[in-house]
Amino acid sequence: MSDSLFALPVKQTLSPSLTLRQQDQLPLVVVDYPQVRAAVTLQGAHLVAWQPTGEQPVLWLSEKSAFQESVAIRGGVPICWPWFGKVATPNHGFARILPWELSEHSEDDQQVQLTFTLRDSTQTEPFFPHTFTLKAHFTLGQTCSIELVAEVDYQATAALHSYFTVGAIDDIHVSGLGTNFIDKVNGAQPAQQQGDLTFSGEVDRVYTAPAETSMIHDPVLGRVIEVHHQHHSDVVAWNCGQSLSQSIGDLADDSYLSYVCVETVRVNAPLISTPATPARLRQTLRVRKS
Repeated sequence: MSDSLFALPVKQTLSPSLTLRQQDQLPLVVVDYPQVRAAVTLQGAHLVAWQPTGEQPVLWLSEKSAFQESVAIRGGVPICWPWFGKVATPNHGFARILPWELSEHSEDDQQVQLTFTLRDSTQTEPFFPHTFTLKAHFTLGQTCSIELVAEVDYQATAALHSYFTVGAIDDIHVSGLGTNFIDKVNGAQPAQQQGDLTFSGEVDRVYTAPAETSMIHDPVLGRVIEVHHQHHSDVVAWNCGQSLSQSIGDLADDSYLSYVCVETVRVNAPLISTPATPARLRQTLRVRKS
């Protein structure tokens, strides 16, 4: 689906490399640049495509994902804030289903920089009765960095819930996750693993002592995706497996075969910030040949 985003009609030209377009109900900023192609929806400041020049698409986007107002997009890099998971309504927080403002953009000969901003409003009051400013900074080029900055006198859990395209889920392995994890498929029981993570069914794990870099080794696509984590406490690895892929409405029956989530998160140690000392969560993506 991501290729079709770059064929959408241009509604407004923002700069030589940036245009505003529309997918169904949602406006999105499209980056078409010598170094990279990318797209970010205004709803959720949601990165739905990132493809460095000469590479295959890195992020995975469900062909059945709705681009509808107040409906979460399945794929890309959703921003989960001010909570992660099903602990409150809506699931994974409200930041990913509300419209953000494109507040800054710039470019040089290597990369494009975008900043999106979400502030407290009458829309956020029912969910979160606190004053806040949330910013999402994107640096898009041969590498991709996403930094979430929260200015709020409160604490929150959060995630950069990244979905990655893989050649075949049965063939990949993920390194750098650490040994200890919470197994959400098995009643949130603590568990341990030796070696890299492989996939033979549903996987939903919160790794509590991960390395600073996770690596998705993909022999089918002949590449390694590096996920560099900063200001995180945990890393989540998720693939829904065959059964859930057939029951989740915005997934195709075989979706589980072509994606893996390796997420930069703050779950066991929430983000703590004040307006004077913002909290940060950052993820940087790189791709190299295997």
